[in-house]
Amino acid sequence: MKKILIIVTNHATLGTTDQANGTYAPELTHALDVFLKAGFAYDVASINGGEVPFYGEDMEGDDVNSRVFNNDEFQSRVKNTIPVSQLNADDYDAIFYPGGFGLLSDLAQHAPTANLAAKLYENGGVVGAVCHGPAALLPVTLSNGQPLIADKTVTAFTREEEVDFGTITDIPFLLEESLTRKAAKYSKIQPWGVHVITDGKLVTGQNPASAHGVGEAMVELLK
Repeated sequence: MKKILIIVTNHATLGTTDQANGTYAPELTHALDVFLKAGFAYDVASINGGEVPFYGEDMEGDDVNSRVFNNDEFQSRVKNTIPVSQLNADDYDAIFYPGGFGLLSDLAQHAPTANLAAKLYENGGVVGAVCHGPAALLPVTLSNGQPLIADKTVTAFTREEEVDFGTITDIPFLLEESLTRKAAKYSKIQPWGVHVITDGKLVTGQNPASAHGVGEAMVELLK
């Protein structure tokens, strides 16, 4: 059975503001729904472990999100996430980073998590991320000293989407710009459309609407 490691943020606000934030629940639940239907197992981890912050867990009309998020087993996992320090990359076939603004303030700079992802990737594992999740790819450096994304085409939440969402002045940094500077190519489409890029064993999605597609692309790579 394939096993996915889902890594989420411990940071509970939007940057340094007091606006409640964390992981955007639908980006986790829609991808996880795909993983579960494929018969995969999963763990949920965070830098510090323990209970983690979410927003968007009660999106009206999102039946997938409601069903997955309110599942008792899922709730137990996100209230008792595994600390990154206790993880072994050899136990997993893939890592998935859901988005949410929180991780711009922790996973985007966390070397131990980045080292774990690098090891899994170099062992032949799949790495996936959606929306702001690709911020966690920024510190991932391979054993040859090159960034994981140095020769990759990636996508993530765009500047236009930050403007539309009203967060452009509150985010710690603009993810589109940071990825453009480090990746071989940054790709985007019009705001809020589904956009998923698969480049080798790396899968990235532009925004919340792309979470399901990222899950599907990762499953395809893991077959």
